[in-house]
Amino acid sequence: YVGGEADAPSIIVIQEWWGVDRGTMKKALRLAQHGYRVLVPDIYKGKKGINAEEASHLMGELDFQKAIEEISIAAQYLRKTGSPRVGVVGFCMGGALALGALAASDDIVAGAPFYGVNLGLFDTKTLKKPVQGHFGALDAMEGFSDPATGKKLEQELTDAGNKRAKVFIYEGVGH
Repeated sequence: YVGGEADAPSIIVIQEWWGVDRGTMKKALRLAQHGYRVLVPDIYKGKKGINAEEASHLMGELDFQKAIEEISIAAQYLRKTGSPRVGVVGFCMGGALALGALAASDDIVAGAPFYGVNLGLFDTKTLKKPVQGHFGALDAMEGFSDPATGKKLEQELTDAGNKRAKVFIYEGVGH
């Protein structure tokens, strides 16, 4: 938990594959400075990837469905303790988890994945909540965070009638 008044809207911030690191906490603190109540669940339970090989191993060992359940429980806690609305934001692996949790939890009302999608974690046909995706035009991680995947996410959501789905592709930006 990173501050904010109990009755303020909340944002759950989901880590990248490295774990809850300084970068994750800086993003959370920045949101808290704007008046949001912010919660950062530690999906890896204290473990951190100190290099790409270790981070890849941690992500590979992660039970994504269990992580989505834990994020949903965090959202339920925030609502029960005073937040009128809860949103979720995630980065890379966290973006994929954010979308999964948004679809799974009645307590989460909007989501913003930053360069991470796993279409196997949720059904685009039933996700009608606001989604704002952010992807780099130079991201080469095909099928996960490249611009084509971002566009596919937006297309599938809008084709299913989600009028509140928007994906932004940033020129000259990678992963």
